[in-house]
Amino acid sequence: MAIEQLPDGRWKADIEPIKGKRFRKTLKTKAEALRFEATCRAKCIDTPDWSPKPKDQRRLSELSERYYELHGHTLADSVRLRGVLAKLVVELGNPVGVKFTADQFCALRGQSLAAGVHGKTLNNRLGYLKSMFNELIRLGEIDYPNPLAKVRPLRLQERPLSFLTHAQIEEILAALDTRPICIHIGLIARICLATGARWGEAQNLTAERVKNGMVTFANTKSRRTRTVPIDTALEQALLDHFKTHGPFTKCMRHFSRVLESTSIKLPAGQATHVLRHTFASHFVMGGGNILTLQKILGHASLSMTMRYAHLSPDHLLDALRLNPIKAGGKK
Repeated sequence: MAIEQLPDGRWKADIEPIKGKRFRKTLKTKAEALRFEATCRAKCIDTPDWSPKPKDQRRLSELSERYYELHGHTLADSVRLRGVLAKLVVELGNPVGVKFTADQFCALRGQSLAAGVHGKTLNNRLGYLKSMFNELIRLGEIDYPNPLAKVRPLRLQERPLSFLTHAQIEEILAALDTRPICIHIGLIARICLATGARWGEAQNLTAERVKNGMVTFANTKSRRTRTVPIDTALEQALLDHFKTHGPFTKCMRHFSRVLESTSIKLPAGQATHVLRHTFASHFVMGGGNILTLQKILGHASLSMTMRYAHLSPDHLLDALRLNPIKAGGKK
């Protein structure tokens, strides 16, 4: 057992605090080596099975894979999330996790923003990385603080939600019905318009989940199963299709192609999601209850559903009735 200085100036501690148990470590100073010796002796007296934990040198790539193995694979969009994290790790230079800093992330975020990457995408990336570190800490996989804990997401300008008018609904459904790209593409669109379902939820419907004038969506984004009533004609069309053709196949990209052939112009990134917005918007404009809409859409929080509240017929009408120039200021 010894503490000795090495030719490069560092100090090597070679300690056997109890018989048969030996620890070796190289440190920068003699004082650190002496503290290491004292810690090993004290710990081994209290807990004979104790052993000093080696420094965590795993890089972000290893941590992201470990996160996927322990937790990420249970998420609804696990495969895509794994790919996004892998790409982000490469862009960050794959640093050692314990040495990764908020400055490194913010520097990359600034470069990405200047290169035209949308702020929402960058906020999503921040959320993914934060969640990764938080989950690894919760599981005891890492013992250092989340380096991104104090990084705030970018403040973004809220964009108005686009929805289709009755004339546009007729136009897109006619275009879908006359394009032979996918036999059931028009039927999936009608499900989204009739129930507010996401395209993927409608696409995953099966005959067993269509009955008694209702459709039941499972494997949803929120992992909650929800049931929405539909009219008799749509129910029969679905049952007839499943009986004749079997389950739906993936055709989201086909929808975007058909949409481009119409006169309808939407903001980037809305495509199939405009059908969900259209259901919600017309529901509220028709006087539908916002709490009922929350349940139909499957939103986890009411704040998400409140985005449609301004479309209500009586929303903020007091601004018109009580403004100071109404009727020349006369009450």
